[in-house]
Amino acid sequence: MGTVLSKIAVCGAGAMGSGIAQVAAQSGAQVIVFDIQPAAIAASEARTLASIDGLVAKGKLDDRQASGIRERMRWTCDLKALADVELVIEAIIEDAEVKGQLFEQLEAIVGSGTILASNTSSLPIARLARALKTPERFVGMHFFNPATVMKLVEVVAGPATEPSVADAVRETAESWGKVAIPVSDVPGFIVNRVARPFYAEAFTALNEAAADAATIDALFRAAGFRMGPLELTDLIGQDVNFSVARSVYDSYFGRTRFVPQLRQAALVDAGWLGRKSGRGVYCYGEESPKRATVVSATDAVKPDRAPVAADLKDSAPGAFVECDGILLGMTRGRSAHAEAASQGRPVALLDWFPSTGDSEIAFSSSSDAAAEVMTKVIAAWGRPGCHVADRAGLIVCRTLAQLVNAAADAVLEQVSNERGIDAALRFGANYPFGPFAWADDFGRGQVVAVLDAVADETGEAMYRPSPYLRKFA
Repeated sequence: MGTVLSKIAVCGAGAMGSGIAQVAAQSGAQVIVFDIQPAAIAASEARTLASIDGLVAKGKLDDRQASGIRERMRWTCDLKALADVELVIEAIIEDAEVKGQLFEQLEAIVGSGTILASNTSSLPIARLARALKTPERFVGMHFFNPATVMKLVEVVAGPATEPSVADAVRETAESWGKVAIPVSDVPGFIVNRVARPFYAEAFTALNEAAADAATIDALFRAAGFRMGPLELTDLIGQDVNFSVARSVYDSYFGRTRFVPQLRQAALVDAGWLGRKSGRGVYCYGEESPKRATVVSATDAVKPDRAPVAADLKDSAPGAFVECDGILLGMTRGRSAHAEAASQGRPVALLDWFPSTGDSEIAFSSSSDAAAEVMTKVIAAWGRPGCHVADRAGLIVCRTLAQLVNAAADAVLEQVSNERGIDAALRFGANYPFGPFAWADDFGRGQVVAVLDAVADETGEAMYRPSPYLRKFA
């Protein structure tokens, strides 16, 4: 470990700023929390001390450790109190003008060697640094909420940032137990850029009536995600999620792997912002959402279906298993109707699912007869299955393939490398796997085939494989 900074200031006493301050203090740093509002300072101190007491109650800290953390923290409304710190982390309102004013004031107070960092999630570091006299000491240090739990920190070097500054911030974050990933200064950085198809594809599937919202979310939980994309947008806030989508889309002049969704815009216009407003994709304060999609039963299974189920389980995309004159297979991007037209026989297709466990599997079909056969085969498999509307790439596979596509673009444009992007999505978005790890498991050539098939059938150029992905498939 090289340079680890130990005298820290955090500007902004909200939930994020308080969390960053607590993380630093728990790791041994001396920390000052600044805010212009006395009420915010009081609330931050109370919140942080209660959090520390909670860790003691859970046995994660002993009394001596907790006492040391409290002694290393102080709160102030006096910006001049930050004069001697080594690192200032700004975590205030996401407004470039307001942030810029704060940094100009800080430059006049702190020492020449003090590093200035912004926790911005979307504003260009170059834009924030251009008004500074010493932009070479300015860097992005993007934490994820809650900062006390989420491990990722995106370390964003602007065009003027000295490499030693970015290195010191990265090493300091790592000393706090964070996974610190160097990122180029591009709109959305890694997570807010690469993860956008996760939300957009879910709204697209909902808009196309591929399945009801509760089923879409259930399928992603079955795939290993902690939350489905639609329920996650309700948690984040539809206004916040849609605003980020618009910002990233506009910043790339529309050359993205997603499109902001009109259905989400309608939720924002209606004031249905999710959990915080009591209604979003779902209504809160009522019973759990009812799934309209019928989940297959496991009774009345014919014994001869078990060998078919075993063969289907081991089949690769594009390889079909025959049962009662029906072709069963894994999706390779084409809809079941397109496959049936090509094969000259009825077809039922499985969406992607984890190979281990007993989680739910989605499938589509070109006919009712094909759906009936697939339902019985899945039942013989011993897993629940649900019939979704037929569409190119189905639901989970199409989304994961497009996430890989967005990640490949990010590598192509030198935002980060494959390893950094996988780590960012795992530790910043809580994905069960990184997009490149999934592509390697699924087969990069198969991902390319899925994307080409979806692009062909939908007519949407945004699904065409990234040159990077095609090159290394």
